[in-house]
Amino acid sequence: MGLPFPDHRKSTTLWVVLFLFLTFFPPMELLQQIVGWMLPAGTLDWFDLTDSQGTQTELHVTLTEKNNPPLTPELQNRHVESKGFKDITITDFPLRGRNLTLTFRRRYWQVEGESSYLKRDISLCAPGTQLSIEFADFLKDASRDKRRFFGVDC
Repeated sequence: MGLPFPDHRKSTTLWVVLFLFLTFFPPMELLQQIVGWMLPAGTLDWFDLTDSQGTQTELHVTLTEKNNPPLTPELQNRHVESKGFKDITITDFPLRGRNLTLTFRRRYWQVEGESSYLKRDISLCAPGTQLSIEFADFLKDASRDKRRFFGVDC
């Protein structure tokens, strides 16, 4: 049993629904591009966005490392198994007036027959801090030139 209107209206209705869907639910690539602009550079190359929560004052985003082990040529033909995660939480630039924390779920792998674990070498935070590299650099520059950033005489 078809829809209760002529065939030409079915076609028009389909196009209207498709237009509305693409207008209000843009393609995933566009959403990923927008999210990528808001995160530290290169984040989405190595991590998938897996959770987000927010309140009036803060946002928390969880990113999980992709299951893509950093294999050297000598390990290419060996069985590699993901062995779990280590969570690293850092503070990033505030977003829309809300504090932003990012939890990176770093993946560890074990190569069959090896006792040590593999992990990818990705710099997530500035040395000695729990801040994203870009945010730490911004604060470092701001502390050097308080007048420029905060309108304060030194």
